[in-house]
Amino acid sequence: MRSRLPEALAIYVAAMGYPKGTEYHRAPMWSEHIARPGWRAVGAVRTDPHHPDRPAELVAIAYGYRGGPDQWWQQQVRHGMRATGWSGEQVDFVLGNYFELTELHVHPDAQGHRLGEQLLRRLLADRPERGVLLSTPEVDREDNRAWRLYRRTGFRDVVRHFTFAGDRRPFAVLGRGLPL
Repeated sequence: MRSRLPEALAIYVAAMGYPKGTEYHRAPMWSEHIARPGWRAVGAVRTDPHHPDRPAELVAIAYGYRGGPDQWWQQQVRHGMRATGWSGEQVDFVLGNYFELTELHVHPDAQGHRLGEQLLRRLLADRPERGVLLSTPEVDREDNRAWRLYRRTGFRDVVRHFTFAGDRRPFAVLGRGLPL
């Protein structure tokens, strides 16, 4: 992952439609995530059949790790769950043993071939955690490829229209039990 970090971040920027330069702000955080307990990453590459001597091009990336109470994301989700009526016992159960699906991105040129689902299944295969959680931007009528993937693979609402500290966009927190 470290050796392909620039490629992975370029996919992230393209898939999310972020402005060029965003990758420089994300690189330190992604590098820090690699050291977290339970970290795992998967990717998809495309080879050029006309130039087999060229290195394979990374076209999709997914990674995550075991969630923990000292992590910013879990603290934010805990607050959101409590604010929307989850009991302390329910919150502790959900956040007590989960894999955080931190990033899953397919370059726009490679979308439409179920790469996202293949990465999701490979990333979550044989995980020891009880469940998986993720956050994704809210989209009108859940009408984009990411939402269709998450619904197709059984993710359910945990918190909707949540605003993380430092980001004005509304997000959904979704989760499901493991194994997938």
